[in-house]
Amino acid sequence: MNSRWLTFKILAGCLLISLLHGCATTAPPKRPDNVCDIFREHTDWYKDAAKSYQRWGIPIPVMMAILHQESRYVSDARPPRTTCLWIFPGPRPSSAYGYAQVKDETWEEYQESSGNSWANRDDFGDAIDFVGWYCHLSAKQCGISKDNARNLYLAYHEGRGGFNRSTYAKKKWLVEVADKVQKRAVMYTSQLAACEGELTAGGCCLWPF
Repeated sequence: MNSRWLTFKILAGCLLISLLHGCATTAPPKRPDNVCDIFREHTDWYKDAAKSYQRWGIPIPVMMAILHQESRYVSDARPPRTTCLWIFPGPRPSSAYGYAQVKDETWEEYQESSGNSWANRDDFGDAIDFVGWYCHLSAKQCGISKDNARNLYLAYHEGRGGFNRSTYAKKKWLVEVADKVQKRAVMYTSQLAACEGELTAGGCCLWPF
């Protein structure tokens, strides 16, 4: 009986931790226009970003610029609901969710392909690893430079097949958004270079700027 009771308590404890983790949300950074301040506020985010860079080769400023565009760093972001009869809330236009605004089927593909089967879309570390993974594949399959935030974002939004077919060419608004992502990536690169020593103090998470 003692052994069974101990096992029950362990399982109950694990379930409680899991539920608490699922309910917890991380507040968006107070100064999202400064990547150094973002990483100072959320110290573990830099380690997650550096880990994704080391794994997939996509520069940290590029990944962060894409996450900013997709969710403004809101962990549980979703597309706004449609409306029925201009009054009642209707269904959401897609299953996109989390920091990276990833649809269900694409997230499942990432989990299987990357081996990160326990990944959650509202976990920053998992989300930025997804962005690195997706952009890495876009670089390979679309011939995009890994530091070209503009084209990587277009492939992120349209899908790699859509990018190769230039489906974005008739979407002026999307091209303008991609240009903004590029400008933010350039800004983040300059900012990050200035706080490199601070963030990598003690030899943690070094990456070439």
